[in-house]
Amino acid sequence: MMKLKKKVIRIIKKSIRRVLIMINNILITLPVKKNLVVFESFQGKDINDNPAAIYEKWIEKYPEDKAKAYFTVRKAQYKTFKELYPDIKMVRKFMPKWVWVMARANFWVFNSRTPKWWNKNKGTVYMQTWHGTPLKKLGTDIENVMMPGTNTEKYKENFTNEAHRWDYLIAPNQYSKDIFSRAFDFNNNFLDIGYPRNDVLYYGDNQDNISRLKKKYLDRDDLNVITYAPTWRDDNYKRKGVYNFELPFSLKTFFEQVDDNTVLIIRPHYLVKDFIDIKGFEDRVYIMVEEDISDLYLMSDLLITDYSSVMFDYANLKRPMLFYAYDLKHYEDDIRGFYFDYRTELPGPVVEDEDDFYKQIDAFNKEKKYSEYDKKYEKFYEKYCGWESADSSEKFVDEMRMISNDK
Repeated sequence: MMKLKKKVIRIIKKSIRRVLIMINNILITLPVKKNLVVFESFQGKDINDNPAAIYEKWIEKYPEDKAKAYFTVRKAQYKTFKELYPDIKMVRKFMPKWVWVMARANFWVFNSRTPKWWNKNKGTVYMQTWHGTPLKKLGTDIENVMMPGTNTEKYKENFTNEAHRWDYLIAPNQYSKDIFSRAFDFNNNFLDIGYPRNDVLYYGDNQDNISRLKKKYLDRDDLNVITYAPTWRDDNYKRKGVYNFELPFSLKTFFEQVDDNTVLIIRPHYLVKDFIDIKGFEDRVYIMVEEDISDLYLMSDLLITDYSSVMFDYANLKRPMLFYAYDLKHYEDDIRGFYFDYRTELPGPVVEDEDDFYKQIDAFNKEKKYSEYDKKYEKFYEKYCGWESADSSEKFVDEMRMISNDK
C-alpha cells in the first residue's frame, strides 16, 4: 500500500510539473517587466547570503522598485519566513504566482542552481552570485561524484548546462574566477567585485555592533565565542538531500580546555539537518542554523572549520582559525579533492587527531591567537580577500541598473 501511495504521489507531481512547464513556456513569450527581480537563496530554503545582501541594497537605492522585488521560498518555509521577514515580498516555489514572476522577471539573482527543466524568458538576465570561494573541487573538476540520485557524467552535464544559462557570475577573487571559468565551463560576464554578503564584515566590524549581536543572540556581551562550522560529506547521507552529521569531539573535553566565560556556537552546513546532541551543555552550546552567518563571524573570537568555504569569508576579519580535518585523507583522496595544498596553505593550525584538537583549543584559550601564522595569514588574505570590500552589494546593483537602463 505504501509503495502504491508513493507511486501515485510521483505521478501527481510529474503531472503538475508538466502543467507548470506548459504555462511557463507560454508566459516567457511575453516581454519582461522592467526591474522585476526574483531573488533566491539555496533553492528557496532560506533568505540569506549574497541574494539577501543584494536585495537590501537594491531596495535601499531604488525604493520605488521594492514592490517588484520577490524572494522565492519553499512552501514548507513560507509561513516561518513571513513571520521572520514581514517586509519582504515572497512567492512560494512552483506555485502559480511564482510561475508568473519567474517568467516575467527582468532579473534572476540566485546563489545556486535552478531546475534544468525550467526555462527562462529570453529577456531575463540571470545573475548568479554563487556561494563561496572553492577549496573543494567543483563541477567538471570533480573526478568521482558520490552524491545520491546522480552519477559523475550526469552531474557534470547538468552543472555545465545550468552554468551556460548564467549571464553574469560574481568572482570573489582571481583564484575563484580561474576555477569557475573551467569547472563551470562559464564563458559569459564575470563581476570582479567580491561577495556582497561580506560587506558587513567591513562596515560591521566594530565593538558597538559586536556587543549588540552578542546581546541579541547570547543575552550577554561579555562572552568569548568560538564557532564550529563544518561542511557536509558527499558520501555520508541517509537519502538524497539529507546528510548525516556527528560531532567529532567531546563537548565535555572541549570545555575543559577553555575558560568559564567561553561559549560554543555550532553552525552545520545547510544540507545537514540531523539533530545534534548537546545534552548537559545547553547553557554553553548554541546550535545556529537559520541565523545570518555573518553575525556569527562578527561575534566569534575563533572559527573552527574543516573544508568549508567559511574560511575564506571569515578571513576578511583577520581573526584566528583552527582547521579540524579528522577525515582529511578520505576527503582529499576519495570524496572531492582540493585546489591547493590543504596542509601548507591554510592560515592556522591543521589537526587530524582529536587529542591535537584539544591541545590547539587550549593554546588558543591561553593566547587568544595563533601568532606563528601571522605571515601566512597575510598571504591568505591577499589571495582570497583582495577583492572584498564594504560596497560589493552597491557595485552589483549598479550593474543591474545599468543593464536595465540599456534595454
